[in-house]
Amino acid sequence: MASLNDVQITIPKDSQVPEKEYFDYSKRAQWLRAAVLGATDGLVSVASLMMGVGAVKHGIAVMILTGFAGLVAGACSMAIGEFISVYSQLDIEVAQIKRNKRNEKHDEESEKDQLPNPFQAALASALAFSLGALVPLVAAAFIREHKMRLIVVTAAVTFSLVVFGAVGAVLGKTPAVKSCARLLIGGWIAMAITFGLTKLIASHGL
Repeated sequence: MASLNDVQITIPKDSQVPEKEYFDYSKRAQWLRAAVLGATDGLVSVASLMMGVGAVKHGIAVMILTGFAGLVAGACSMAIGEFISVYSQLDIEVAQIKRNKRNEKHDEESEKDQLPNPFQAALASALAFSLGALVPLVAAAFIREHKMRLIVVTAAVTFSLVVFGAVGAVLGKTPAVKSCARLLIGGWIAMAITFGLTKLIASHGL
């Protein structure tokens, strides 16, 4: 009779602890790009409009109305542009599925599940733009003094650009410093050019 010390326990090879599942971050590229671009466009374009108007007009009402008009026009433009772009992509992919079906080389259900949704893309793009555009609007809404209002808008936009850059870097697993620097420098340049050119044109009586 075998003793307890002679008992052997065999561990099946399949019972090994599985390695951590690999995640392909490139899968996030399309929606991440749309979200970051939409929010950044809303932030920078509306802030630049408000800074341009603020270069020649001191009234808060004019600045807020300009920003709001920029928000609505920009959100509509982004939504329409994204809808057309994604719908064009959808037409191409549907045509390819039909060609594959004729060649009997397809998994039709799987391919249809992966088709882009132009309505969803348009809504997401408009919402992202609007969220970005709200930053300068809210920042300017409660500041009556003209110069302080411009400073607060610039500070709010600067902070938001850094946040957007950091969020995009974290979600996409890319270098945060480079991402933030690109957005920040680009936003500053856009606001500076708009402010400077508007001031120059106004000074010449146009």
